[in-house]
Amino acid sequence: MVKTNSIKAWFLAARPKTLTAAAVPVLLGIALAIARMSAKRLYVGVNIDNDDLLDWMFESKQWIPALLCLLFAWVMQIDSNLVNDYFDFKHGNDDETRLGPKRACAEGWITLPAMKRGIIFTTLLGCAIGLPLILFGGWEMVIVGICCVISCFLYTTCLSYLGLGDVLVLVFFGIVPVCCTYYLVVPELYHGITKEVALASIACGLVVDTLLIVNNYRDYDNDQKAGKKTLVVHIGKRNAERLYLWLGLGAILIMIGIGVYDALTYQMATYMLPLYGVYIALHALTYHKMKEIGEGRELNKVLGMTARNIFVFGIMAVIAIIFSAK
Repeated sequence: MVKTNSIKAWFLAARPKTLTAAAVPVLLGIALAIARMSAKRLYVGVNIDNDDLLDWMFESKQWIPALLCLLFAWVMQIDSNLVNDYFDFKHGNDDETRLGPKRACAEGWITLPAMKRGIIFTTLLGCAIGLPLILFGGWEMVIVGICCVISCFLYTTCLSYLGLGDVLVLVFFGIVPVCCTYYLVVPELYHGITKEVALASIACGLVVDTLLIVNNYRDYDNDQKAGKKTLVVHIGKRNAERLYLWLGLGAILIMIGIGVYDALTYQMATYMLPLYGVYIALHALTYHKMKEIGEGRELNKVLGMTARNIFVFGIMAVIAIIFSAK
């Protein structure tokens, strides 16, 4: 039993399991920044007097933007979850035909007025966390922050109905968080986005999008009836299965390509690249499970497996990137 508007109710409304997808792009951006700072031979002109990278990060205070980026990503993810909960319930999407996990408003855990206040609070909290990043990245960070806040509302209220949710995921769970985190964590002297960082951000966005694909795959019939034109509704379930598989495989091909390019160009180590095989194996198993189940609430298991796969991708990528520069 969940008491209305209780701490437990808000905890469930925040959907803590989704925070992994928000953290992975930030961790990837941090890893790319660490690789640049630790491998003098990788990027010409970089010079760190202190060979101990952790000491360098603390002494140069570059851990501050790293932490702020992570906190901002988490708060914005919670904000997005609350917005999704509020508007889906208000539009009548969270009725008895819903196949996904329970939602706070629909279950009566959070009242609509309280949810509205919660959205205002998390939005303002996100802005407060992101504001100090101006000190590290300049006033252009304000524009980035505004776009992030707007994206929280656009997905549920507009883009998800037009089949553009996947584009939003690619941009705001891949390109923006990876590139901005990298930009903010490296010292000001080295501000700029390299082609490796840009490609890695796209790979990250592709992996995170597998979560949206399986979510919309599960809701295919309901979305069709509601006139919600998701990408899965546009291309059909069979093509969605293929897309799910190739989003993950494509991301890994990009990451391996980056590793091979760095090895040939900058004499980087490649002995960690086989780690990506862990993700490939898990992704393939999840893909077959998705095809086997096909429809219904059982696909929530695949949703959980996909979230796990995203976390594994993040860990494998961080390890491979950091140790390649050693």
